[in-house]
Amino acid sequence: MANKQGLPMADSPVKINKPGDGSKEPTAEDQQKMEAAYNQMKRKMAIAEMGKAIKHKIMVLSGKGGVGKSTVATGLALSLAQQGLKVGLLDIDITGPNVPKMMGLEGRRLNVDGGRILPAQGHLGVKVISMAFLLEDEDTPVVWRGPIKLGAIQQFIGDVDWGNLDYLIIDFPPGTSDEPLTVAQNLPDIDGMVIVTTPQDVALLDSRKSITFANSLKVDVIGIIENMSGYAINGKASAGTELEIAGPGGKTHKATADDNGDWSVTLDIFKSGGGEKTAIEFNVPFLGKLPFDPGFVRGGDDGVHRIVSEPEGASSQAFSSVVSKIQNFVETEDTTGGLEII
Repeated sequence: MANKQGLPMADSPVKINKPGDGSKEPTAEDQQKMEAAYNQMKRKMAIAEMGKAIKHKIMVLSGKGGVGKSTVATGLALSLAQQGLKVGLLDIDITGPNVPKMMGLEGRRLNVDGGRILPAQGHLGVKVISMAFLLEDEDTPVVWRGPIKLGAIQQFIGDVDWGNLDYLIIDFPPGTSDEPLTVAQNLPDIDGMVIVTTPQDVALLDSRKSITFANSLKVDVIGIIENMSGYAINGKASAGTELEIAGPGGKTHKATADDNGDWSVTLDIFKSGGGEKTAIEFNVPFLGKLPFDPGFVRGGDDGVHRIVSEPEGASSQAFSSVVSKIQNFVETEDTTGGLEII
């Protein structure tokens, strides 16, 4: 460490020997450069150790905003934790961090022990790190240029004490910018990317860019998730009653009440099937569809994810199915985890 003048303090790990006769006195700038190099070396060593302590590392991306990527990333982490696994959730969205609110950790501050940042602990024991924990005022925008953002991401990767984890889920901002590139460059042995989209044509167009981006980094595409795919309506009627329900686009859906009087119809709010079609086109796995569930909106606002509030519900079951395919992929595929810019 250095004092206000930039000179080493008594407990600084970096020392510059006093000069002998005729030699030049080291400057404050010299000391700062030495300490920066030392800290960078320590960070690289910590990242290497972290790579060994975390079995699987999964990046969650989307080509555009508004597709529910952070909700999906949080759901994946919670669904894995439901199995009794040790899970971490890293929110790399520097300018728009939402994960703490979804995990009921809004307003939480991080602790530091022995120079290492300790993650906050959310629902089901999921460990969480987010830029939101460092903001004094949640309404304050983070206006950082690229190099500062990259430095913060490197610090999140290298200075956090995750301990031993089975899975680390990494939530990124929308698009294919510096953040995923920095993580791919710095975090060893990444299993691959999960790409979140909706059935809309615009979202599917941008998801194609995410697949191409992953290929350029030589990072495996674990698969595509089609979010907000179908809104289920359930009701009661006399057994055998036939119903007609008007859906989007003037489409009529028919349903018949069963012997218990229950009926159900799924409405395609944002079309359907586009995610699977894109997966086939690019020869990548299709992980499944997640329903359009208003409960996710309420849960995000209340800090209680749908998987926590209704662990046996339809949405939780859909997440469980997706997670099962992800686990099968990362535990059987020989992923490269390397980086190559084309």
